[in-house]
This record gives sequence, structure tokens and C-alpha cells, in this order.
Amino acid sequence: MTQTLLDRALVEEATKKSGLIWVRGTGPARSLWHVWHDGAAYVVGDGPGEQPLPGLADGESAEVTVRSKDKGGRIVAWTAAVTEHPAGSEAWETAVAELKGKRLNAPDAEQMTERWARECRVLRLEPRSVHTGLPDGSLSAAPLPTDATTRRPAPAALPRLLLKRGKR
Repeated sequence: MTQTLLDRALVEEATKKSGLIWVRGTGPARSLWHVWHDGAAYVVGDGPGEQPLPGLADGESAEVTVRSKDKGGRIVAWTAAVTEHPAGSEAWETAVAELKGKRLNAPDAEQMTERWARECRVLRLEPRSVHTGLPDGSLSAAPLPTDATTRRPAPAALPRLLLKRGKR
């Protein structure tokens, strides 16, 4: 499938405005924060405290799905060529300068780029082909396994404390 000028513009605008993109390499799709720069999406990860980038390898391809920032629905999907920039290269420095401004809540903002150079990977996801048609079926998937938990049993004393507060 060839890219038209309109397809490239749709990919660029949608990806720029979306806070997250869904990327699937050889494994399941994952949501990744990114920055759009110089005609491609850049992501950083695979280090401690950073987003995982499983199934994304240099020279491979990946499927990218861009969602609407306000409604959450799919806007466009595209196939990307994955390129890993070696730490310290000119392309890496340019990408990291853009990514650094988008990284929220970094525990070590002053040393973040040095940590990325030592422990992380910076990937360029360059659009190769655009899929603007709607899918035939649902794109929903089961949640990925995780050790994280959001709900714990209520403490045994909690009902008594709540009832006591209501009687005052």
C-alpha cells in the first residue's frame, strides 16, 4: 500500500496529538508514550523505571495504532520500520533532546539522559504504510499479566469505624 500525501499528514497529525500510541512488534500490543519528530515517532524504554519495549528490534517492523486523545477511538494504523539509534550518536542526541521534554515524573531529571544512554533503548518508528480502513472485528485484547494490584481487601475494622463516624 502506497502512502499518499493525505495519509502521511493524517499519520503525523494524529500521532503528534495523541499522548499514547499502541505498538505491536512480535508480542502483544503495548501503549507507549512517544514524541513525533522529523517524520517518525520516537520512544525510549527497556531500562529500570521506563516503559518496556518487548518485541521491538532494530530492522524489524511494528504495527502502530493511534487513538483519539479525547474519545479514545482508533484514528489510524500504520506499519513502522523500527530503527534503534546507538547511544551517543547524532541521531540519538537529537531524539533524546525531544524525548526529554516529554518525559513526565522522571525521578532523576538532571541525569536522565545519561541513564538512558547506559540502560535504555531509543527507537525510531518510521511510517512505511498506512491503514485507514476500519477493521472487520474487535481489536480488544485481554489485559497483559502483571504483579500490580489496585484493590485489596478492606481492613476488618473499617466497617466499625465508618458506622461510628455516622452516629456522631
